[in-house]
Amino acid sequence: MPLLKSVGELLRRRHGSSSRDRQEALPDGFTLDSAKVSGFTAGTLSAEDEASLADEIARLLPHHWDLPTKSVEALTPVVDHLGGQQQLMAWLDRHPGRPRLIARIYVLLGHLDQYSEDPAVLDAVRQARAQDPFPVALRGYLTPETNAETLGSLAFRVEELLGDDRVDDAVALSLATADWLRGAAENAESPSADVREMGELMGHMHRDIGEAAARA
Repeated sequence: MPLLKSVGELLRRRHGSSSRDRQEALPDGFTLDSAKVSGFTAGTLSAEDEASLADEIARLLPHHWDLPTKSVEALTPVVDHLGGQQQLMAWLDRHPGRPRLIARIYVLLGHLDQYSEDPAVLDAVRQARAQDPFPVALRGYLTPETNAETLGSLAFRVEELLGDDRVDDAVALSLATADWLRGAAENAESPSADVREMGELMGHMHRDIGEAAARA
């Protein structure tokens, strides 16, 4: 299971999310099955229906910023029942297939947003880009400059791919990002403890997302 500490608000609007209009989204009426939500929060939902609810939530999450408010608010009872967004990800991770994969990707995205504000991590990224400004696996996704938008922008692009149901592409970009940051940490000059921790975390992220994708 990915490390969940300090991932912040996993479902907030990401960097660049207003940069273009969404052309593909779930139907406006899409929401969660209210009977399943009620059963889940009451503790009476069967294991089969709980797995179905987890799959519905996994399909809704990439659209949390382009669906009507009432559709996204259908998540609120589930999140409240579980105790928060981090607990939601842990619950999804217990359900194999798309729910586990989506949960692990979202934990990565939360960390990317967090590290966007870490000067030591950005310095390590700049050093990596001085050697290879646009790694092949990230070409077309990386911003030209390395700044506070760089990692958050990658997070947004992953979520954008998920929203377009390009799950394989989202997985590939997630794995490439985690591997790139792991390498940046390992090759950094005099890395701080935070940078070393980030490198180890990205190694865990790469392994866990790859494992979930292989079984999805």
